[in-house]
Amino acid sequence: MTRTDGSRLDVVALGTGSADGWPNPFCGCASCTAQRASGRVRGQTSALVDGRLLLDCGPETPRAVERLGLDLTGLRHVLITHRHPDHCAPAFLLFRSWVGDPPLDVLGPPEVVEACRMWVAPDSPVNFVTVRPGDRHRVGGYDVRVLDARHGSPGSAVLYDVTAPGGRLLYATDTGPLPDATVAAVRGAAFDLVLMEETFGDFTEHGTDHLDLPAFADQVRRLREAGAVTERTDVVAVHLSHHNPPGPELARRLAAWGARTVDDGAHLPARPEAVGAPPVGPRAGLPRRTLVLGGARSGKSREAERLLAAEADVTYVATSYPSGSGDAEWDERLRAHRDRRPAHWATLETLDLVALLDAPGGPLLVDCLTLWLTRVMDRHDAWDDDTWAASGEKAVLAEVDELVAAWRRTSRRVVAVSNEVGQGVVPETTAGRRFRDLMGRVNTRVAAETEDVRWCAAGRVVGL
Repeated sequence: MTRTDGSRLDVVALGTGSADGWPNPFCGCASCTAQRASGRVRGQTSALVDGRLLLDCGPETPRAVERLGLDLTGLRHVLITHRHPDHCAPAFLLFRSWVGDPPLDVLGPPEVVEACRMWVAPDSPVNFVTVRPGDRHRVGGYDVRVLDARHGSPGSAVLYDVTAPGGRLLYATDTGPLPDATVAAVRGAAFDLVLMEETFGDFTEHGTDHLDLPAFADQVRRLREAGAVTERTDVVAVHLSHHNPPGPELARRLAAWGARTVDDGAHLPARPEAVGAPPVGPRAGLPRRTLVLGGARSGKSREAERLLAAEADVTYVATSYPSGSGDAEWDERLRAHRDRRPAHWATLETLDLVALLDAPGGPLLVDCLTLWLTRVMDRHDAWDDDTWAASGEKAVLAEVDELVAAWRRTSRRVVAVSNEVGQGVVPETTAGRRFRDLMGRVNTRVAAETEDVRWCAAGRVVGL
């Protein structure tokens, strides 16, 4: 971001990987294999600000600087988040002393300072500063606020809110879900750049103080609600590991939340004026309407839920018959769906999609159009051949017309799920074939009024 004095925040992502990097050289999983084939090798996460301030210094960091054609001759300040060896390799202080000892500030929690101090001679001009959550320090031209992290024992790990001459950034690795005090401390910060860890991808049973994809989305939501993430914030996922899906799929997932990945060596934050730069901000370039299609157990509901996972005010519109019908298997399906939704989402059981689409408000997730059509046909007794001919067809098609018109004119962000039922066995009954044909027509008409249509198969997603 360019300031009134012409300065601009300049951050280089020296590394964007987890402790073992990505790919892990000992691993042949699909994620590592795809990453290896892409030629993108991610080293341990660290970042260099204006060539003067270093955020974390793992054992790979000095070599990463050299490989990128940079140097650390202008380095004057080092902020280290915690003692884990991929973030704190204090031997860099010894290597630095062999070529001269310009003044250097080293900030970190008590364990970091203790580990680093033994690597410098008593007369070296290194200023060690022990930091704790809530501290505020002025180092050179940088205002550094120390934030609490959820990582290890209290006070053993911190995060940093850095205001530089050219902008403001949040360095949030390593941490689990952000402590409430940290979110409160950055309220209204309107960061130019957020570097936040996303270590475990779809592996949500890790039981560690790290973020996975669902938890990452929730932190973006919390920071957005607090005004720390705005339309202009460049949100970058770092500390990436092979628990994530391959790069293109990860990028697709993050884009729905206004976040992205970058290669090691990327200059940040994104420049909106740069040729080919991606849109900046959580809603930049996102569609208003999305239709997610697929067969049974294809992953379509999970995809729809992921798309809105970072939104604050979501209404989940359930069109199914309610639980308690006496069908234990159906009730279990509904329970699993409810348990998977974020706790802050509202749930509404209704068939009146037209009224919801026409009303102002936050995002809607409609799951699903197939059950909506089923119940509309029930309401008009349209399964019966005689009723269908006499009045059912006209009544059902009128409701479909109203739905499509409301979908076309809605001003809300809306994601709808629907089944593709026409690719299986031809139904034996006239009523079954009628429903198959109607469902195909509903999907076709809604898709024609939708800017983002996605097809799910075997848990993979393809844009149509």
